Amino acid sequence: MRAIAGRGWAMRWGLALLWVLALVMPGASFAALARPVVYVVPIEGVIDLGLAPFVERVLQEATGVGAAAVILEVDTFGGRVDAAVLIRDTLLRAKVKTVAFINKRAISAGALISLATETIVMADGGTIGAATPVQIGLPGAPAQPVEEKTVSYMRKEFRATAESRKRPPELAEAMVDADVEISGVIAKGKLLTLTTEEAWQHKLVDFRADNMERVLELLGLADAELRRASETWAESLVRIFTHPIVSSILIAVGMLGIIVEIQSPGFGVPGVVGLTSLALFLWGHWLVRLAGWEEVLLIGIGLILLVVEIFLLPGFGLFGAIGIVALLGGLGLSLVGTGATWAVVLYALGQVIVAVLLAVVLALALLRVLPRLPFGRRLILETELPAQAGYASALDTDRRWLGKRGIAASTLRPAGIAHFDHERVDVITEGEFIEAGDPIEVLRVEGNRIVVRRIDQDPERSES
Repeated sequence: MRAIAGRGWAMRWGLALLWVLALVMPGASFAALARPVVYVVPIEGVIDLGLAPFVERVLQEATGVGAAAVILEVDTFGGRVDAAVLIRDTLLRAKVKTVAFINKRAISAGALISLATETIVMADGGTIGAATPVQIGLPGAPAQPVEEKTVSYMRKEFRATAESRKRPPELAEAMVDADVEISGVIAKGKLLTLTTEEAWQHKLVDFRADNMERVLELLGLADAELRRASETWAESLVRIFTHPIVSSILIAVGMLGIIVEIQSPGFGVPGVVGLTSLALFLWGHWLVRLAGWEEVLLIGIGLILLVVEIFLLPGFGLFGAIGIVALLGGLGLSLVGTGATWAVVLYALGQVIVAVLLAVVLALALLRVLPRLPFGRRLILETELPAQAGYASALDTDRRWLGKRGIAASTLRPAGIAHFDHERVDVITEGEFIEAGDPIEVLRVEGNRIVVRRIDQDPERSES
């Protein structure tokens, strides 16, 4: 009986143990079956400012899901320095393991991004280096060398990045500055570019692999789930809006719309198009951390001062000059990033000035041609207002100016002040701009409107 009782207690303890194991095993089995997650981010083509928010988003997403690593698959000849610096800072702050798989090249800005990762893997036949900064000139012109202070800044960025990842800092500096000489590696006067074999010998890279599967094996993640990241539509738009050519077009269209809107009554399509273009420009550069509250404030102040100068103050004076400087300054500073020198800032301001001048020329041409176009005629009131219909004719005191010639006392945009027979008269043009001091002639008098046009200087017909 005692043996039977003992066996009964043993069965009870055994069943209890099995019950506990049944409760614990599902969690243990799920943990055993769970595969590590690895994100793959392509770094290819030209490195531009729109790439930075894309990389930052993927790193945040990978950190949020507890990913084992983020692999940057690098194949680039480089791009913008400020974009590479933004990505570099993001990689150094990352809370997830970062890996650069150089397949097949990491040149210039691509080298800085690769050095900022925790682990570098290179494919056979790959290259890394040649990172001296240059300044892009006019379209079709070759790139120009930058100032020594820019080279010095980038040299220290490369060195600091290599030091933070325990890589040879001298090799990183030699990639940027041709004056850096390393015995047995690179002579003075030449930039350093390393092949896969050379980078391996000098301990700049950690592993060598020819494909992604081999990279995962070397990282101990052979069974990992690969998630290849791709840009969202918003990130793709940002890359488009921050392109130098597209940025110039947005500025030109924005200023064109505002100029045309100022010359038109009410608020219509030109104003909407102009403000939308400037908003897209600022939105794209805001997301890539070029435009901040300072730039937005400068642009806003510039626009407000220009509106005050045009609508509230006669002529063109201090408010208008300050408004133009603030507007150009805000737009120009939105085009430069970290490490920009005065040469880069002046180049950006020149880009903005060219865009604004283009907008002014197009606006003048549009305002002159628009009344002659079928579409433009619909925007202009041409209905006659006869006295028989109850409309009053022009005052006799105003009709005496019909056919008179005089001088524009202020800039007509299109309204302003003119001098006729030593009297100041309010006049308006048919839409054209007339500078102060230009000779004018009264075309017609409509109600209380005295419409004038500019005339050529003719000594035989000029007013005495």
